[in-house]
Amino acid sequence: MGSINESKNDIMQPEFTKSGLPRQTPLNVIIVGAGIGGLTAAIGLRRNGHKVTLLEQSRFANETGAAIHLCPNANGLLRHYGMPPEDFGAVTVHSVKDYTSKGNVIKKIDMTESSKLWQNPWQLSHRVRLHETLKKTATSPDGIGTPATLHVSSRVAAVDPQSATVTLENGDIIQADLVVGADGLRSVTRKAVVGHSGKLIPSGKAAFRFLIPREAALSVAGSSAIMEESNQLSMWFLSDRRVVMYPCNDNELLNFVCIHPEHESQGSSEEWNKNATLDQVLKVYEGFDPRLLNVIRVADPESIKVWKLIDMENLPTWINGKVGLLGDAAHPFLPHQGQGGGVAIEDAVALAVVFSGDTTPEEVPERLKLYEKVRFERAHAIQEFSRQAGADFVDGKPRLDLMKYVPYNFGHDEYHNSTKVLANWKISRSKPVYQRMPLVFGVTPGPRQDSLGHSQVSGEEKFVTATIKFRSSRTFLQNLFPSESFKFKSPATVVTASFRSTTVSNMNWLGGRGYNHFGLYLHDVLYTKRDGSVVDGTYLPILFENLTDPILSGRDELGMPKVYCDLDIQRQQSSYTLKASWQAQTFGTFVIEDLHTTDTKEEVASSDARILVYKYSPAVGKRGTADCEYPVVVHHGADAELKPQTTTRQVSSSASISFESLDTGRIPTLHHIVSKLAEIPIYSVIEASVVNGSGVPDLISAERIE
Repeated sequence: MGSINESKNDIMQPEFTKSGLPRQTPLNVIIVGAGIGGLTAAIGLRRNGHKVTLLEQSRFANETGAAIHLCPNANGLLRHYGMPPEDFGAVTVHSVKDYTSKGNVIKKIDMTESSKLWQNPWQLSHRVRLHETLKKTATSPDGIGTPATLHVSSRVAAVDPQSATVTLENGDIIQADLVVGADGLRSVTRKAVVGHSGKLIPSGKAAFRFLIPREAALSVAGSSAIMEESNQLSMWFLSDRRVVMYPCNDNELLNFVCIHPEHESQGSSEEWNKNATLDQVLKVYEGFDPRLLNVIRVADPESIKVWKLIDMENLPTWINGKVGLLGDAAHPFLPHQGQGGGVAIEDAVALAVVFSGDTTPEEVPERLKLYEKVRFERAHAIQEFSRQAGADFVDGKPRLDLMKYVPYNFGHDEYHNSTKVLANWKISRSKPVYQRMPLVFGVTPGPRQDSLGHSQVSGEEKFVTATIKFRSSRTFLQNLFPSESFKFKSPATVVTASFRSTTVSNMNWLGGRGYNHFGLYLHDVLYTKRDGSVVDGTYLPILFENLTDPILSGRDELGMPKVYCDLDIQRQQSSYTLKASWQAQTFGTFVIEDLHTTDTKEEVASSDARILVYKYSPAVGKRGTADCEYPVVVHHGADAELKPQTTTRQVSSSASISFESLDTGRIPTLHHIVSKLAEIPIYSVIEASVVNGSGVPDLISAERIE
């Protein structure tokens, strides 16, 4: 075989994600072993955009064995990758029937109703058909991502976990970013992870395996009684041995697994998978149900294999550096629950989810730790259940009810589980984020963060702000303070306030859109802290907005007193008009006329650079009790990280603001606010202005005062 060293020039070029961000350069992944687990991992990783090379030691990469259980936990994962098992001949289990060794019925379980508990069916598949489907899906030019490259007759000699290099027996050295050991019970990769090949332990049992055409079985006299139902899994039990029979290949084949004491078929042989004879099978099961034995007699003698059932001490870890194990390489299963292949599929899907398309080479060791965290406990738990399920009978009864662990085994979807774990891991690695309800869907993007906590500010945002500044009554406006810690700086009874309307646009966090807000600002206010120190600023008692998203984020993250209403703005060259309404009921009018452009810069008082608000959240189920309440300072002007830039400024002395309180029937949720605004005395207008500019700060510098 020629060299298969990979060239960095062959790596896929970066593409763009749906969010418009460049995708990371794909990883080069080597998977050692092209069995069920390795191929499933290749499918998931190629779908994520990674470049996958499969190294298979056998000549043709054909899966051995007869049939396999595709229980709901594995079945759904195949469907997620576009491979419904019925498409390759899998048979759905409708019933399970247990017999004594002599053929007396112990129990029959109708699975049609209980199967409705699970979102995917329990099906039985020919192992070779499954393997062919996986191989085609992994390596076909059709499908998502770059096809995996499969190299057969590629026997691995050594793996370096720190450099992620694989050395083949022919001397080729292949460099990767990630190496996955999916090379089964006799794994070579395992040594690179734990320093040894693992302690294999004979279980004391062996299993004959073979297939019989259903038509041939039905031709046997008396056989119809034990094959009356085509979708049935049947088992015959003696204290130390059992026969399991179930259909596959669209009910055209019957799969037999005959588990028995190892010494009766293996003798002193150390070979773990070898040819057996029909006479051996009949001798081991002498005295069993004659109907069953007559069916077994029609098996092709050349097809019978005997499989030494091997266990292994649990490994302390499945990962080392840039190498991770899955399937039998990590945790070989005894066959007593039919979960070995299914759990390997779970491992593979978890690995693929964890190594999402944005993975960098530097993250490989840490993501392998996450993969192990996701899978270690569950895989070993099912492994232990399988050990217990294979124990010999005591007093003619099984030590374990096989149905006991069905909910744990069947009621799991590893794609969903790993996706949630990965999302939480990404959040934990990102800068601190604001968490807002509903929590279960992940981080809510907003003006101060995307889904990973990154800033959404581009500096290209636009704003238009219209302000009417006026003189008013201190004694009235001070009643709008939430506590006695707030007060105006001046003891005079005449103070200044403003109504301000702003339209923001080209907001990155809103997909380039914008919204309007309109509020009351009380200038030159002090907040006195418990230690006697003060914070000065402009107090904001109310802010109307016409979009829900900024209302929710502003209330939750900044403590701003935001409420919803419709804000209709009409902008002319020399005038500006705003009408505030709720459900077509207009309650406020803001008008500036005779605007003219000026070069005079707006003088901003230092206190106006800080907005003071008061956060309050009620306690659930406790009227009159706060879950939290405290003052907040929002740095808005010169103190903000992004300073707005004015492009044009117009001024006028002709302006008016008015409110109509209406009644509670017309504005039921805003009447208490509007009626108070309607009472505000406006002694005189100091100035009116309309400012255009760019740069809208995200106010992330807001902080609790005390």
